[in-house]
Amino acid sequence: MVVLAIGGFDPSSGAGVTADLKTIAAHHLYGVACVTALTVQSTQGVRRFETVGPRLVRETLEALVEDTKPAAVKIGMLGTGSVAAEVAEFLRTSPQENVVLDPVLESSSGATLLDDSGVQVLRTDLLGLADIVTPNVPEASKLTGVDARDLESMKAACRSLIDSGARNVVLKGGHLPEPTDLLAERQDNGEIAFRVYPGKRVETGNTHGTGCAFSTALACNLALGKSLGDAVLAAKNYVAGALRTSYAIGKGVGPINHFFSD
Repeated sequence: MVVLAIGGFDPSSGAGVTADLKTIAAHHLYGVACVTALTVQSTQGVRRFETVGPRLVRETLEALVEDTKPAAVKIGMLGTGSVAAEVAEFLRTSPQENVVLDPVLESSSGATLLDDSGVQVLRTDLLGLADIVTPNVPEASKLTGVDARDLESMKAACRSLIDSGARNVVLKGGHLPEPTDLLAERQDNGEIAFRVYPGKRVETGNTHGTGCAFSTALACNLALGKSLGDAVLAAKNYVAGALRTSYAIGKGVGPINHFFSD
């Protein structure tokens, strides 16, 4: 079973498509990848990046789906509006199953990873083309203008994203004092069903790539046939285990243990 990862290349392998491929392998699936950007980064942060040509991104995606049939797609860093627009057009012309959109706006070290035109494409096009969107609290706040600080404001942010076209949202609460995640699932009658996933903070300095790992694990579990609610829980448990079993790499914020398996 194949999972397609679309995102940037992190040479330290803590995040981006290299981390995605490790996560996919940990779920005993086969990963293929389309690189959207090359970054200069290490565990100490992102220094800069250059995007891959939009046409090359599109041709890579077309070649991969012509050759394989992905059971799920994870979209991460896109970099620019032109790359984001090509990915959106690809999804329109070649609809895929179980599309998970992780709206990567900036790195944990504060580097901007999507320009203003890319944010606009994300809002107007990509939100509606994904099966589920997985923002963290700062990303949700930037996309909606809602200051998500607690459960009620998290629900408001999810409603805003769904009003903007998202089908389903899981708002990752790792930035909050208690790492509680919230799933907002749109029902057939238009109502929104919420499910809360409480968690306990894992005391570790190795947190690089948690967002990438969660969204990729979610895509993997959807590919394996789990319901959305169960897939979110499995992804959350995977990341918690990967944090607990991580080990320090480099001089900065180390990566999680992507090969964790319970």
